[in-house]
Order: sequence, then structure tokens, then C-alpha cells
Amino acid sequence: MLILQLILTSMLAGLCWTIQVVVYPQFANVPSHFAAYHGAHMTRITWVVAPLMLGELVLGGLMVAQLGTAVAWGLAALTGLVWLSTALIQVPLHSRLEAEGLDLAVVQQLVRSNWIRTGAWTARVVGLAWLAVG
Repeated sequence: MLILQLILTSMLAGLCWTIQVVVYPQFANVPSHFAAYHGAHMTRITWVVAPLMLGELVLGGLMVAQLGTAVAWGLAALTGLVWLSTALIQVPLHSRLEAEGLDLAVVQQLVRSNWIRTGAWTARVVGLAWLAVG
């Protein structure tokens, strides 16, 4: 279970770093067809991210139930932070881009705020790897 969770979280962290450094900053470079580009991004990324996030959530809950340690709870809190950030910050920003079109200020908010998820997933990888080798 721990190894599977480490694999899922590593996939999510790698994906988030790619989105953080490559995808979101590129939004500013597609003004002529931004609506189509953004719509395709949202559809395609959901099919990749949603199953991974759900799997991570379930496995994290099982780990807390099984171990109940401070580390398990801390890793679960990081998962909660990712979900809260996604629901309360990134999804509303994507909704604004979908409704209003390309707005460079919104894209910058998206890039800046996504560091929350990038950092949380990276920290989870470190914590899960520490558990796996310890």
C-alpha cells in the first residue's frame, strides 16, 4: 500500500511540476485560440489527474487508519491541502479563464497559487519515501 501511494504521489508531483513550470506559463502564449486550448487542457488533464488524486486520497485514508502516526496524519494533511487549494483556488481561477477568456493576471494567479499544490505533493513524496525506506 505504501509503495503504491508513493508511486501515485510521485506521478502527481511530477505532473504538477510539469504544469507549474511548463503548462500554466504557456497559457499566456496562446491568445488567438486560448478558449479552445484551455478547454482541451481542462478536459484532458482531468482524465489524468482525477483518478490519481482519488487513488491517493483513498490510500492516504487507509494509511492513517492503519498507522495512525503523526507522519501519516501529516501526509494526510498535505493531501487535504492539495484538495482545498484545488477546490478553493485553482478551480475558480480555471473557471474564470473559461468564462472570461485569456486574462494574464488570472494566469499569473494560477501560476503563483499552484505552488501550494506543487510544494504539498513534493513534500508528500519526500515523506512517503522516508516511510518506505525507514
